[in-house]
Amino acid sequence: MEPSENILEVRDLITAFDTDSGQVTAVDSVSFDVPRSRTLGIVGESGCGKSVTALSIMRLLPQPMGKILGGSIQLDGKDLLLCSPEEIRKVRGARISMIFQEPMSALNPVQRIGKQLSEIFLLHRPEMSKKDAWNASIDILHKVGIPSPEIRVGEYPHQLSGGMRQRVVIAIALALKPQLVIADEPTTALDVTIQAQILALMKSLQHEMGMSIIMITHDLGVIAETCDRVVVMYAGRVAEMGTADQIFHNPQHLYTDGLLKSIPRLENQRKSKLATIPGLVPALQNLPIGARFASRSPSPVSEAYLQSEAYKTTRPSLKEVEPGHWVEDCPAVLVESMGQGSPEDL
Repeated sequence: MEPSENILEVRDLITAFDTDSGQVTAVDSVSFDVPRSRTLGIVGESGCGKSVTALSIMRLLPQPMGKILGGSIQLDGKDLLLCSPEEIRKVRGARISMIFQEPMSALNPVQRIGKQLSEIFLLHRPEMSKKDAWNASIDILHKVGIPSPEIRVGEYPHQLSGGMRQRVVIAIALALKPQLVIADEPTTALDVTIQAQILALMKSLQHEMGMSIIMITHDLGVIAETCDRVVVMYAGRVAEMGTADQIFHNPQHLYTDGLLKSIPRLENQRKSKLATIPGLVPALQNLPIGARFASRSPSPVSEAYLQSEAYKTTRPSLKEVEPGHWVEDCPAVLVESMGQGSPEDL
């Protein structure tokens, strides 16, 4: 049987957390695919469920609060949700790995860089000697562009710059040449010059190794630069997904439209007010069943929808508006307001 064109297939993923106020759902029936050797971007505001989706895929949810209540996560045909703890430990690092957003939190501050890298090889390749693992660590540091890697392996994380620490985190993630890498805000704490270097590095390594990448970010510029397909999340659900070209040039959801209008542009008049989306993402304890963005769409038609029975009882489905381009099937009255008025009116 020929392998699927997708390395990862997530279907109807539901992730919840136990809190003092009861159980809250952070990821609500999310589905998407990651094509082989391609990059999928997941974008949205803080709290929309991007990082929780990534932690669910890795089976790294905080315990005992975090729980996956339903769905499937197929990595190359293997459902990760059915794996035992021992099986998932063998998958992590070797077949799927993660680049965390804050390298100083991801790295052990009291262990040398070489020891932290060597552990990856010794854990998954017990046939390797400590010397071989140390040499392999030097090789992977060289591959991610760290100068004098034979010196850096003997240093501690605090002795490196932010950009160098992020390269070390990338080296750890790529050490065993995994099939899929999840990058959770990999450039957030870096200045724009270093950010561009890190993104170029990841693109180069992807081309060399043939791996797939899930790029999680709130930065639409990073999405445009690196991603083939894009998933826009809002309040724990998929609002829209399609190719990068479809999302940027033909947005179909009011939320996607608002995100794009909020990007600063060179042609804007100097000191002009940036477009914003009014309101806040609804709290996890008060998520409605209906279209969750309706409360942030100030118009008479959305006010009518918020009072309707459909808002209280009916979850919008995803519909395909063109091949490969899916959007939450919101009430037509909400979609009709797209493109009307100035960006400040969103």
